[in-house]
Amino acid sequence: MGISTALATYWYFHLPNFILAALMYTLLGRVLLGLMVDADSPNYIWRFFCRITDPVVAAVAVMTPKVTPPVLIWLFGFVWLFWLRVAFHYTLLLFNLAPRIGGAAS
Repeated sequence: MGISTALATYWYFHLPNFILAALMYTLLGRVLLGLMVDADSPNYIWRFFCRITDPVVAAVAVMTPKVTPPVLIWLFGFVWLFWLRVAFHYTLLLFNLAPRIGGAAS
């Protein structure tokens, strides 16, 4: 099975996994960049990171105490997205829908 065939066959795994990973690492980038720039910085990279991750931050902020600093909310978002990816992969493995290493059948 070629790479393009595997990607097309398991699109329902790769697409959500890619989106969750991109959000997760963008949140991590927001944390690291937040150490160097102000919260209201006009930097276009900072604005992009904020715009992409604000929905995740808002969802995490609903479930965390209001006294939590923004940087911790961003880190909680990173961790929660990681565990969401793990749960997603595990669920697909349970239903035998996830891709296997080397194309091994179970």
